[in-house]
Amino acid sequence: MRYENSHIKYKNHIKEVIPMIYYIIKNKSKDSKPKHKYQIPVNYLKKEDLIYLKDNSVIRFGHSTLLFKLDNEFILTDPVFSNRASPFCFMGPKRFHDNPINIEELPNIKAVIISHNHYDHLDKKSVKLLNHKVETFYTTLGVSKHLIKFGIPKNKIIELNWWENIKVDNLELICTPTQHFSGRTLLDRDKTLWSSWVIKSSKLTLFFGADSGYFKGFKEIGEKYGPFDMTFLEVGAYNEKWKEIHMMPHQSIQAHIDLNGKVLFPIHNGTFDLSIHAWYEPFERIDSLAKEKDIAIRFPIMGGSIPILENITTTKWWELKN
Repeated sequence: MRYENSHIKYKNHIKEVIPMIYYIIKNKSKDSKPKHKYQIPVNYLKKEDLIYLKDNSVIRFGHSTLLFKLDNEFILTDPVFSNRASPFCFMGPKRFHDNPINIEELPNIKAVIISHNHYDHLDKKSVKLLNHKVETFYTTLGVSKHLIKFGIPKNKIIELNWWENIKVDNLELICTPTQHFSGRTLLDRDKTLWSSWVIKSSKLTLFFGADSGYFKGFKEIGEKYGPFDMTFLEVGAYNEKWKEIHMMPHQSIQAHIDLNGKVLFPIHNGTFDLSIHAWYEPFERIDSLAKEKDIAIRFPIMGGSIPILENITTTKWWELKN
């Protein structure tokens, strides 16, 4: 099974890899990683902090890992708690900061959403440790084979195709398109599906964008399911050479506009070194662009929680980088 992307055609993935690695090594910013992990502030959490978390709130754990409390149920996205976003424990992108919480401290979770099978979104160790805490894992076509290998019972996994939805109590999850790709090795390119997700509760409509290049699908999703109280869009790991699969900051702004979003929450940054730009550049660029377009934006620290429906101000914590 292969999922074709109408905007991108990959001829030979293996031949692309070596020149890309050389380009990244040659052009890497000297500030692509913080000089020490304390440059990224972390709010450390215990289970009690989550139990008493205000309803209709979200906590950022890092990268694309978010914990929502909606209608007093917990929803976790793309859980990656490991030290590296890699198949190896000794090499690959290393976490910039501590985890705000240990998996053992998490409460019972109604739903885990997994957008696709890349290592910075699907982490074997994290999934295995979460198993006994999670009611259901929701993911895209083909990804269940990974989860089953990790020890997740088949009856705890629900796969959806683009535009399919499922309702669970007050919660509705809708699997929506992105312009991206999948694969965990050089030999399994696009054998499983990738997606974004619409999350609807009794009071909120949210968009979890995961990974995507800019494409007309954002407009279609906005027309079908918007307006969105908050959009969680990637702003990080970008580069002009691969903007078809990871948006540039100005494209993330346009995606938010297309989606008819009220508040933008940038994700996919501040945790792993996945491009050549400085680690703090995504925050600076998206903050400046949001001001130009008069777009409300939120930057909680790692482990920080924010009420989704309240008009609050978050700090520019990355300015403490020096």
